[in-house]
Amino acid sequence: MHALSLPTWWIHVASVLEWVLAMLAIQRWGLSRGERAWTWLALAMVPALVSAMAACTWHLFDNAAELKGLVVLQAGTTAIGNGAMAVAAWNIYRQSRLQP
Repeated sequence: MHALSLPTWWIHVASVLEWVLAMLAIQRWGLSRGERAWTWLALAMVPALVSAMAACTWHLFDNAAELKGLVVLQAGTTAIGNGAMAVAAWNIYRQSRLQP
């Protein structure tokens, strides 16, 4: 745990928790409006959460070379998550244009 300072750890952990709360808020927003497309956006946010957890895990073990695969996992899930969120946002936009 020496790779990061305590304030940096605080930011990492707070960011992960904030992301989870954002996912829950987006899902609740969609359910309250009866628009399922918002639930898909919350689901599309999961790969980015996995990415953040991979980064935190790697830092937790002092950026150990043996865990270098976590960096690859983080990069991959970031790319997948960004694409999934873009598609989900486009779907929300598309559905909003269909409604009167």
